[in-house]
Amino acid sequence: MNQEKSTQLLSPNEQFSILLSSTPRGARLARLLAAEWMRTREMPHRATEAAEHLVAELAANAATHGRLPGRDFRLVLRTRSETLRIEVTDTRGDDLPRHHPAAPDAESGRGLLLVEALADRWGVEHGPVPRKTVWAELDLSRP
Repeated sequence: MNQEKSTQLLSPNEQFSILLSSTPRGARLARLLAAEWMRTREMPHRATEAAEHLVAELAANAATHGRLPGRDFRLVLRTRSETLRIEVTDTRGDDLPRHHPAAPDAESGRGLLLVEALADRWGVEHGPVPRKTVWAELDLSRP
């Protein structure tokens, strides 16, 4: 049986993608660019605010834990069917996100708790080697 494959391209209004340096400056730029992209699309305030925090956390993780000298990370924002999907891809597929118990006075270690609290769904996709993509989704129709 022949199955027809089709490729559906997203319009520029539905997707944003950029390659950024794996540095604190690149992570900060990811948040600023994401915020501007969402503002120009007049997304709900609740989703925009949550998405800014998610982008900041995922980009900071890519710049901190996914960093390899000379390698960048990619930020992708995509809207489909009332869902905003945030993807951050880095080149440390061997270093998967995991919970680390944080001391009460620690300045870091709570990032995934924040992602879990803000995202409606999140996860990790492997590959192609040596990459991994950490993604988070927000339902735009939720009040």
